[in-house]
Amino acid sequence: MIPRYSRPEMVAIWSPETKYRIWFEIEAHALDAMAALGVAPKDAAATVWKKGGEATFDIARIDAIEREVKHDVIAFLTHLAEIVGPPARFVHQGLTSSDILDTCFNLQLVRAADILLADIDALLRAIKRRAFEHKHTPTIGRSHGIHAEPTTFGIKLAQAYAEFARARRRIHDAREEVATCALSGAVGTFAGVDPRVEEHVAHALGLRPEPVSSQVIPRDRHAQYFATLAVVASSVERLATEIRHLQRTEVREAEEYFSPGQKGSSAMPHKRNPVLTENLTGLARMVRSMALPAMENVALWHERDISHSSVERMIGPDATITLDFALARLTDVIEKLVVYPEAMKKNLDLLGGLPHSQGVLLALTQAGLSREDAYKIVQGHAMAAWERGEDFVAALKGDPYVAAYLPEKQLNAIFDLDRHTRHADTIFHRVFGVDAEEPEGEA
Repeated sequence: MIPRYSRPEMVAIWSPETKYRIWFEIEAHALDAMAALGVAPKDAAATVWKKGGEATFDIARIDAIEREVKHDVIAFLTHLAEIVGPPARFVHQGLTSSDILDTCFNLQLVRAADILLADIDALLRAIKRRAFEHKHTPTIGRSHGIHAEPTTFGIKLAQAYAEFARARRRIHDAREEVATCALSGAVGTFAGVDPRVEEHVAHALGLRPEPVSSQVIPRDRHAQYFATLAVVASSVERLATEIRHLQRTEVREAEEYFSPGQKGSSAMPHKRNPVLTENLTGLARMVRSMALPAMENVALWHERDISHSSVERMIGPDATITLDFALARLTDVIEKLVVYPEAMKKNLDLLGGLPHSQGVLLALTQAGLSREDAYKIVQGHAMAAWERGEDFVAALKGDPYVAAYLPEKQLNAIFDLDRHTRHADTIFHRVFGVDAEEPEGEA
């Protein structure tokens, strides 16, 4: 992934230094288990840990060996032998390359998931704070991009909170799905290594033994992981798209923070563009694009092939690094989002009360009119207001047929915004549960 869309902590998980350190720990923990079982000398295990643990692996040297042997794990083991000396002959006994590669890959995905979980926690805190801030800020709800009925900006954000709470559970489940370890040898039968070695390494690394591995860990696990990242990225895009729409000049109900000295356009000095949320839309597309090859990796030949390898070398780092960056950027956007309640009120009044048409319809049916007749009356006045700019409320009050069913006082009550926002507390309780009260210090 390019540095522009990368953050150091996630990048470090996928660095060669981290990869080789994990490879070493897998091999060294395995040797510990073999020594405990009496199939390798304990002093050899101690020497490997001491010399390998103190070493800084020479990436250039490993690359040079790989250019000759054309095999990455063998290149690493050769370099490790150069560091450790004769005891290195006990390393990797009964194991195969996929044991090291797959266990390492899963551990990297687990660590990446931990960062993503922390990212979502930060995003949830930001959304919650802004949701409570605007719990009772009325705004127009839109369906098909057209004014529908009033809601509050806080309810909009509560919906986003609930969505990312689900995203957190999904990532947690995906983390658990890939948190397995396989050290079962060629074709996964443990012919050359005791299953207790796998159990020891799994425990040491915080993983679980893979119940049955055909030399490789089954890739349906990884397909779920990357599909989950894609779903979370889609949630990022949904919220980003909402902000982009609200920032349009004709709407301008909310906008990204525009910092002092920031420039919006090389040609037009007046521009304040939603560049961050547009960027998030693009990043979400990239994360989603990596889900399909992960699914195609599931169908490997027989006990294994390596058609998945090149895919995972790219999508492992790229998907996690991109989503990590996107979640952090979205958090920053939400924390600094500029909200314009006055513009929301202006837009609410833009159609002269038309968003309250359902309330009039229901009141007429409750007063005795059939739904068909009531709908025809309300729609007639609504279309006149829509097409000729007539005052919807005045037209209803001036209609003797409506007045016969709805006294003016009752009609006026229908156009009270509180009718639409009175259940905000109920919605917040459903979303935030015991935390449905105003966050401490944020009243």
